[in-house]
Amino acid sequence: MTGKRWTPLTRAVFGPYVWLMLAAAVIPTLALLLFTPTLGGRRRVAHCGARVFFLLIGGTPRVEGIRNLPDEPCVVVANHASYLDGIILKAALPPKFTFLIKAEMTSVPLAGFLLRRIGSAFVDREDDTHRLRTGRRLLKAAMKGESLAFFPEGTFDGQPGLKPFLPGAFAAAWRAKLPVVPVVIGGSRHMLPAEVWLCAPGRLSITICDPIDSAAQGSASELAAATRRSMLERLGEPDLEEAESP
Repeated sequence: MTGKRWTPLTRAVFGPYVWLMLAAAVIPTLALLLFTPTLGGRRRVAHCGARVFFLLIGGTPRVEGIRNLPDEPCVVVANHASYLDGIILKAALPPKFTFLIKAEMTSVPLAGFLLRRIGSAFVDREDDTHRLRTGRRLLKAAMKGESLAFFPEGTFDGQPGLKPFLPGAFAAAWRAKLPVVPVVIGGSRHMLPAEVWLCAPGRLSITICDPIDSAAQGSASELAAATRRSMLERLGEPDLEEAESP
């Protein structure tokens, strides 16, 4: 079903239902986040809210390789193809992860509040100084043993493929010697592609790949390259970094 092209009528019927179910999941979640005192508790609330949303729309992601997530702190990096991806990761991963989110999300009503309440880190991709400051903060978090989750492409659009990676996640993981766990999200591009606001039915999948030992890599760039190879083996989309090379 992931490769099926849905008609505008299908999206026109199913899409508003998805927005309604998102509200049905988010509003109680926000209410609970207001009164949950601990960060760990708030992250568990958000995790449950994300799972409820996908249950309501009949799109619970199928997770493969959950045992590949280490018990110890790690850095998860995933491909990015849709606005659904953050909710997908929140539903599939244990609640312990700190997410790195683009700063624009802080201005989105309700979403910005929710993301701040679960301890997300925000980065302004257009501001080099802010990026460096965020990178230092994430490195400190990694050195203290926090588990982090990133979309290393930084953004998405309508073109299928794996975009070039931003270095921050890999620099933090390599310097802190945390394992990097590549994650491949499937189906979200077909359900809710870029510049489309009405979702179509579909099947979502998450493949959690074998962890990559950061300490065995000679540099952060080597770590990023190893992660990229692992993701491309399972993604089924082209390597856009290779396409952009001279």
